[in-house]
Amino acid sequence: MEVQREQKTQGSIWNGQKSFVETAPHTSSMKLTQFLLFLYLHLSSCKCISVSGLPQEDLVDQKCLLNKYTHRSCNKVFCQPWQKCVEGSCVCKLPYQCPKTGTPVCTTNGRKYPTYCHQKSFECLQPETKFSNNGTCTAEGNFNVSLHYGNTYAEGIVRVRLVDQDEKMFICKKSWSMTEANVACVHLGFQQGALVARKRFNVPGDLLINSTECLHVRCRGIETSLAECTFTRRRTSGYQGLADVVCYTRDADSPSNQSFQCVNGKHIPQERVCNGVNECGDQSDELCCKACQGNAFLCKSGVCIPNEYKCNGEVDCITGEDESGCKETRHPQIHDNLARSDQDQEGETEETEILTADMDIERQRIKSLLPKLSCGVKRNTHIRRKRVIGGKPAEVGDYPWQVAIKDGERITCGGIYIGGCWVLTAAHCVRPSRYRHYQVWTALLDWLNPNSQLRVQTVNRVIVHEKYDGTTYQNDIALIEMKKSSGKKECELSNSVPACVPWSPYLFQPNDKCIISGWGREKDNQKVYSLRWGEVKLIGNCSQFYPNRYYEKEMQCAGTDDGSIDACKGDSGGPLVCKDVNNVTYIWGIVSWGENCGKPEFPGVYTRVANYFEWISYHVGRPLISQHNV
Repeated sequence: MEVQREQKTQGSIWNGQKSFVETAPHTSSMKLTQFLLFLYLHLSSCKCISVSGLPQEDLVDQKCLLNKYTHRSCNKVFCQPWQKCVEGSCVCKLPYQCPKTGTPVCTTNGRKYPTYCHQKSFECLQPETKFSNNGTCTAEGNFNVSLHYGNTYAEGIVRVRLVDQDEKMFICKKSWSMTEANVACVHLGFQQGALVARKRFNVPGDLLINSTECLHVRCRGIETSLAECTFTRRRTSGYQGLADVVCYTRDADSPSNQSFQCVNGKHIPQERVCNGVNECGDQSDELCCKACQGNAFLCKSGVCIPNEYKCNGEVDCITGEDESGCKETRHPQIHDNLARSDQDQEGETEETEILTADMDIERQRIKSLLPKLSCGVKRNTHIRRKRVIGGKPAEVGDYPWQVAIKDGERITCGGIYIGGCWVLTAAHCVRPSRYRHYQVWTALLDWLNPNSQLRVQTVNRVIVHEKYDGTTYQNDIALIEMKKSSGKKECELSNSVPACVPWSPYLFQPNDKCIISGWGREKDNQKVYSLRWGEVKLIGNCSQFYPNRYYEKEMQCAGTDDGSIDACKGDSGGPLVCKDVNNVTYIWGIVSWGENCGKPEFPGVYTRVANYFEWISYHVGRPLISQHNV
C-alpha cells in the first residue's frame, strides 16, 4: 500500500515502475503538420519574421514583460559595485560601503572622491554629482558634450571637449552605435536616451574633409556621462564620417502598432528588440527574451547580451554561462595609454592614442574587491557516478549541506545548512515552542550506524515563516538557529559546506536537472536509514497536476517522466539542489508536499527558496548569504 502524501513528510527517494501518462489531448498529427507548414509559409512571406527565424512576438516572453524589468532589476541583471540588491531592485549603496582602494576621480562640480565607486555612489544619491575625469580636479574645466548642425536642440553632430584638451573635437561615426548614443543623450539631460544613432545633417564641406581628426569612443551603456567612456584618437587616411544623434523627446516619438514600449516610456521599433543592444536605455528590451536576433547571446535567464560580452572575463549572465567553457578570455580593445599601430578591417594602417582612462576596467576591478562567499562548492574531490539512478546511497562528502533534524528519539525531517549557525527546513517540520527537543545532525550518512564525521548540534531557536499556511502549505519554510559552542563566536561545522541561497527566480528553469536527498521512506512505507539521493528535473506549469492548490511564485515541482525518483515520507524539509555552469550548488527547493509517491502525474512539490531570499536575509543577515549583489 502506497503512502498518501498529505505533506512530503511524505516522500522518499525511490524507484517506481509506472510509465508517464500524457495528460494533454491528442490531435491528428497529419492535420497538425499541414497546419504548421501553412503557418510557416504564411509567416515567412511577411515582414514579421525575425533574424532568428521566429515571429517577432515569439521573441519576447509576454508574461515576463508584466514585471517591467530594467537595468536595475537584480532578478535579471547584476547590480553595479555602487549598488546593492534589495527586494529585486538595485538601490544606491552608501559611499562608505565601497572598497577603500582605487583611483581618485573628479566630478563636474569640482569635488574629488577617493574612488570611482565612491563617486558613483554619491551620484546614485545625488544625480548632479557626475563623473568628469579620473585623477585630481584641474583648472582646465569640465568635460563637455554638445550637438551641432541639427534642426532642433535634441539632434546634431556630436562634439566633445576632454578635460585635458584645449580644443573641441567631433566623434567618428565608425565607433558610434546606439550604446554610445544613449549615453551621450543621457549626459545631455535626455533621460530616455537616443531616438536614433544615425541621421544625415547638412554640415560644412570643410568639416567633412577634416573628419580624419575625429575621436573614437567606446561605452558599456551603463554610464551616465560620456566622460566615463574610453576615448581614443586614430590617425588614418580617408574620410571616416562623423557621429550624429537624435535624442529622444516626446515630440519626436511616433509609436505605431509595431512599436515596442520600453519601461521608461520610450518606443523603439519591434525589430530591434532582443538583439543584444540596449536600445531602450533602461535595458527593458533585452530582459524578457525567448531568443536573440543578430549578433547576440541568449542567457539562460532570458536576457540577450552583445556577443562580444561572451568570454570577456566578466560574468554578464546571472546564470554564468557567458563565461563558461571559454578557452581564452577576450579583453576589451585597449587598456593602456600607449600609442600603437593597428590595421583596420579595410587594411589601412592607423595609429591609436588613448586619451582617457578606461573606467569600465576600473568598474571591473572594484567588483573584484567586493566580499565573496564560499558556498555551494564541495571541499573534497569525490567523483560522482556517471549515471544517476534513483535511490542510490550517498557517500561521505556527497551532500555536505544535508542535515537531519532529530525530534526526541527519531529523525523526522531533513534540512539544509546555509552557513553560520543556520539551517533551512520546512515549516511543517518544526514548532518554535519545541526548539529544546530538536537536534541537528550534520555530516550524517546512516543513523543506525553513525559515521565518525557526524556532529550533533543543539538548537537555540526556531523561526517559522509568519505567513505559513498549514492547510495549503504556502510559505512552508522555517529557519533553525543552532547553538554556538562554548566560547565560540560562530558555529564550527568542519565537515559541512553551506549551500548557496538563490536571490533570483531565473537562475534555474524547467527541465534543468537537480538533486534531491534524504532519509525518507520507500514506496512500500519501508524505513530508510541511510542517506539516499536521486536526480530529478524541474517541472513548469504544475497547476495541471495540482489545480487550485499550486502557487507558482512560492512553489516548485520536480520529478521524472516515469515517476521513478521522488521524495516521500521523512524527506520533508530536505534539499532540492541545483548546480550552475560553474558547479556552484544552490538550494532551489525545500521538500514540502505532494501526493502518491512515485507516480508520474503527482510530482513532488517544493518550497521555492528564491522567493524567500529577503525573508532569509532579514533573519540571518545579508552578508551571510549574499553571493552576489552585496
